Amino acid sequence: MPQFVGGTSALVGRSFEEASSSDSSYKSTTSTDTPLAAMAEAFEELSRSLQSKDLRLAPFCSACALVSVLFSFLGFAFKFAEAEYVSKVHSLLEASKTYDTLNRIIDHDVEHNIVRTPGSHARNLRRVRQGLGLIQAIFEEFLTTNDCSLRTAASTAYSQVCAPYHTWTVRKAVFAGMYALPTRDQLIAKLKETDFSVGMEMRRYIEASRPIINYIDDLYISRDIKLDW
Repeated sequence: MPQFVGGTSALVGRSFEEASSSDSSYKSTTSTDTPLAAMAEAFEELSRSLQSKDLRLAPFCSACALVSVLFSFLGFAFKFAEAEYVSKVHSLLEASKTYDTLNRIIDHDVEHNIVRTPGSHARNLRRVRQGLGLIQAIFEEFLTTNDCSLRTAASTAYSQVCAPYHTWTVRKAVFAGMYALPTRDQLIAKLKETDFSVGMEMRRYIEASRPIINYIDDLYISRDIKLDW
């Protein structure tokens, strides 16, 4: 069982190939020397898998585990989001021992009328999807200009993606913590990227994660489940 220490998944410490070795259809094809490159490659693999089959839960969780390192780089402002995201990925990884695809976990929870019940797989998947969307939105804002600060990018992204679903207390804590975010240059250094490569890898993740996020949304919409939660 993967262990979660200090809000960060131990899966992040492993290569993507190790994390997803249980799925023979998953193969690494490009360099994953940096956290962003590993994330981008993992979601590109997931996107390609959507072209021919349902999305398997185990490799999805492995890819999502790589995203948690981004939350750890964002510091105090996103500690709540990091803790929630990591715990939900962990729960889904455990569920992958019983359910092979994302469709299966949604079907199970619909059948038992527990889609929105705290701790249900469908609810956990919804929260993980929001985490993926938050990172995507932060990257999009970060790349709008060459001098966009991380604080501006994160504040805008959080307001769009997560704030509508958080309590006033959580929103207040997040926005207060924005002042402690690393600078743009500090984030690039933490990611082991350059001004040029960071944009390239962020764009790879943005493009690769988009069909995955849309696919997850469609799992709910196709079952007449609204996304306002």
